[in-house]
Amino acid sequence: MKDRFHDLAKFVQSLARPGEVIASSFSAEDSHFIRFNRSVVRQATAVRQGGWCLTLIHDGRRVDATTTLSGQGEADREQLRTLLTSLRHAIVDAPEDPYLLWPETPVATDRETKGELPDAEQVIDAVTAAGRGVDLVGLYAGGPIYKGFANSLGQRNWQHVDNFNLEWCLYHDRDKAVKTAYAGSRWEPEVLSARMAEARKRVALLARPARTLEPGRYRAYLAPAAAKEVLDMLCWGGFSLKSQRTKQSPLLRLSEGEATLDPRVSISEDIAQGLAPGFQSDGFVRPAQIALIREGKIANALVSPRSSREYDVPTNGANDGEAPESMALAGGELPAAEALRSLDRGLWVSNLWYLNFSDRSACRLTGMTRFATFWVENGEIQSPVNVMRFDDTVYRMLGSELESLTQEQELLLDGGTYGGRNTVSVRTPGLLLRDFMLTL
Repeated sequence: MKDRFHDLAKFVQSLARPGEVIASSFSAEDSHFIRFNRSVVRQATAVRQGGWCLTLIHDGRRVDATTTLSGQGEADREQLRTLLTSLRHAIVDAPEDPYLLWPETPVATDRETKGELPDAEQVIDAVTAAGRGVDLVGLYAGGPIYKGFANSLGQRNWQHVDNFNLEWCLYHDRDKAVKTAYAGSRWEPEVLSARMAEARKRVALLARPARTLEPGRYRAYLAPAAAKEVLDMLCWGGFSLKSQRTKQSPLLRLSEGEATLDPRVSISEDIAQGLAPGFQSDGFVRPAQIALIREGKIANALVSPRSSREYDVPTNGANDGEAPESMALAGGELPAAEALRSLDRGLWVSNLWYLNFSDRSACRLTGMTRFATFWVENGEIQSPVNVMRFDDTVYRMLGSELESLTQEQELLLDGGTYGGRNTVSVRTPGLLLRDFMLTL
């Protein structure tokens, strides 16, 4: 795949005319998708696909077009030649772009992160065996993901990452289920077995009579999957330079120094440890790590090339939306195995759902508990809790009411596969809160 990318990139470069810059963005995957329902395989599919985005820049103007590659060298070359011809016709009518910016000094990168991935038979055998006797619903998606960038100035960037993502639910009844995920680049059967065993224990607890809580404030533990939903909301402009400059950031009070988070809260864009490519679609190379929040205070913003031009600030390779793609919340001091005991009495929240801003300027979030949320007494799960709505601010959850973060972080992937497997990830610990607000 790497050689194919470089061959096509060289061909496209040879087509450039004086005064033109031609850029190419390549994305491909070689994936297995396996869908499970009632603990048996319902669908098993292998997908190999590749796409090429061609960008033509000339005289302060830019036009783009995307095509699907066939994998046949001569046919793909002819297709790209034809696509470039159509872009040359289109750019004549394109308006000048005042915020156009591209990397004028070529920087080459090459990252190969090989993993130990299972074949489809291993996944099927492991999951069906683990789900024997319970109602398991899930999806496995795994295999290598390839990303590339090239331009006619001679820049070449390449990334190959192996990874998998298995998400599943053990279903009990109606809205009661235990949702679990296992992701990584190295398949370890013992890890899957441990997570499945824990999920089996939890789904058995869902058979107990459910408890309905009154609205109010409760001590709570947010498991990593629930914490991820909170962190995902911060990606809606929380770290964006443009959102900060236009006063639309949900973390505006933090960025302007009017509020702080707990000093133990440090959030970074950790490209080196994630799946996202170390370069963005325009070819700007990303730092291995960017501190976004350091010890409870804003450290840096994500700056796209367009914002860089508009606000005269150096770009750090952010995407057009200036949202993190490999976000990591640093771990704390609480061993995850001690979380139940430390919670003592309160809510164990496995998942949150349907989140939105109830007050964006205050970074106030609302959403629902979902799947396995439990009431805990004396450090032991007593009963499942019926679905509740919460309404609380990040300044409380990651600030005044944060008691502990677990030492261990969990890698959680965006499970989206529309058009291709997603490379966005979050690495987060669990959060122990002194006070969590349920509204109805």
